Amino acid sequence: MNINYRPIGIIILIVLSNFVLSAQIVNTESSRMHTDTIGWMGSAGAAFIISKTVEKVLSVDLGMHLQYKTKKSLWLLLGSYNFLKAGNQKFLSNSFEHIRYNYKLSKLVRWEIFTQLQNNQITQIGSRFLLGTGPRFRLITKKRIHLYAATSVMYEKEKEITKPVVYDKDIRSNNYVVFTLTPKSGVMELISTTYYQPLFKNWEDYRVLNQISLKVKTSKRLSLSLNWNYLFDSRPAGTAPKENFSFATGVDLNF
Repeated sequence: MNINYRPIGIIILIVLSNFVLSAQIVNTESSRMHTDTIGWMGSAGAAFIISKTVEKVLSVDLGMHLQYKTKKSLWLLLGSYNFLKAGNQKFLSNSFEHIRYNYKLSKLVRWEIFTQLQNNQITQIGSRFLLGTGPRFRLITKKRIHLYAATSVMYEKEKEITKPVVYDKDIRSNNYVVFTLTPKSGVMELISTTYYQPLFKNWEDYRVLNQISLKVKTSKRLSLSLNWNYLFDSRPAGTAPKENFSFATGVDLNF
């Protein structure tokens, strides 16, 4: 019996990847490690799937996070790469690189500067460059519950995969609210993040991302993660859909 592994490969890649559908807005909060430890921390994850019947199907999902913390500063470096190839045809390909600097002004206020480079064939983004800055506020800090909010101004330069090719240069407002619950400290963490990114010159052009992430530590170095992503873009690139959603599960190696 011949089995067509193309759709199976597509489904597996979508399930494994945390960023395939939501890569338009990168949720740095789900990667931020909340700790008092000074120095370097990080995590990495990978998934490789290969199968062959009529054609060879290869899918790859790679992710990396590095964090460096001092008494007043925090550096975040994030990266992800995903692709699916069947025979000589590549079906999916997306990646992003994100750098964020966070400086402590007071117990309640931090100042953030970030930059990002990304592409996403699913949402028809050939390339997108971001550069932004703004304050981050600590609203609630309890033993098990944390609430943060932030707002910033963001420059965006984008190339759409359309015919003809479309180029955009815009200034957006970038806002997010983060709720963190740790029912069992050091073992389980639930993070809910909502982003809102309207265009300053046209407030009807906006994006909304909601992500809920549950991480459960299974050992000193390994954690299981479940992620729900919902993205709405009122003005998507080309013929890309306005709504995208995904449910992803994975394993993280912490170091």
